[in-house]
Amino acid sequence: MQPPPDARIWIDKQTPEPFHALGAVAVAVQHAAEAAGLDRDVMELVNVRVSQINGCPFCLNLHTRAAIAAGVTQQQLDVLPAWRRSDLFTPLQRAALVLAETTTTLPDEENLTREYALARQHMSDDQVSVVIWAATTIGAFNRVSIMSRHPVRVRKEN
Repeated sequence: MQPPPDARIWIDKQTPEPFHALGAVAVAVQHAAEAAGLDRDVMELVNVRVSQINGCPFCLNLHTRAAIAAGVTQQQLDVLPAWRRSDLFTPLQRAALVLAETTTTLPDEENLTREYALARQHMSDDQVSVVIWAATTIGAFNRVSIMSRHPVRVRKEN
């Protein structure tokens, strides 16, 4: 019996070797972030913001909880889509968010250059590199989850 035409293949299960390699990249990015002095809150803000832009419910569910555990406040998460109009984020967090959005949306060259320069005002070369890798990596995970239609399981609230 054939599956329905709209059934999704969980590509992480169907072809696990590339998915495991992507996981290894994520671990390497995490180690590089630590070495570059980027705290977990900054990295989780990047993960959440990129997942918001890409519309990945599975990754949003996972990384909003990780962000809270890393010290990001609920208020910061609530206003994250409008972070540019808020004073709730540090200069380093703002620089990381600029790079994350720019990496995810790839605007025209003039805007890319302006945003990149803005981020460089508050970040070292290592930090810039790590945030670009982080945004690229979570973007790949977003695509795996969206294309596989990974479900978000309902949590029981206390």
